[in-house]
Amino acid sequence: MKAAVFLDRDGVLTRLVPDPISGQYESPLTLEQVTLLPGAAAAVRRLRDVGYVVVGISNQPAAVKGVVKLGELERIQARVLELLGGESAAPDAFRLCFHHPEGSVPLLTLECDCRKPAPGMLLEAAEELEIDLGASWMVGDTDGDVLAGAAAGCRTLLIDNPGSAHKRAGFAHADAGVPDLATAVEIIVDMDKR
Repeated sequence: MKAAVFLDRDGVLTRLVPDPISGQYESPLTLEQVTLLPGAAAAVRRLRDVGYVVVGISNQPAAVKGVVKLGELERIQARVLELLGGESAAPDAFRLCFHHPEGSVPLLTLECDCRKPAPGMLLEAAEELEIDLGASWMVGDTDGDVLAGAAAGCRTLLIDNPGSAHKRAGFAHADAGVPDLATAVEIIVDMDKR
């Protein structure tokens, strides 16, 4: 069994962008909007260098809400992986949940076990990749990330990204709060050396 670090995508690995309707910061909706956060690729490389399995875990409900087509979300994800791979920071695996209980696309509109805060994506990856969840971490920037990690039995770190503040109501209690992924990685590596 291996230890893993599960990483949320938007707000942790990639920049959040203003939503054209609400104005709040959300996931990118076009290829042109996809950019890595400073230091994100280096942080992923550091995790891999010290032996962690790195797994991306992300809710992506824009298609089910009728905002963009599913194919566009898949192209955006491919671009994220391309950018990470170009910096030798490709994760070992990536899981996306396209579902939402209040959608407008019937095939994707449902309550599921994979949409964070449910732990389904983490549990599925753990089974497939032989991950020890108790020795693993979930790093995200929302309450849903922390709750999913805790429900899966992982330790959790919450990134205080100002853009995602509207997704943090304070009812999820991470093991620690951090300003960015680089700091999270240093905490993980330091804690697991002990």
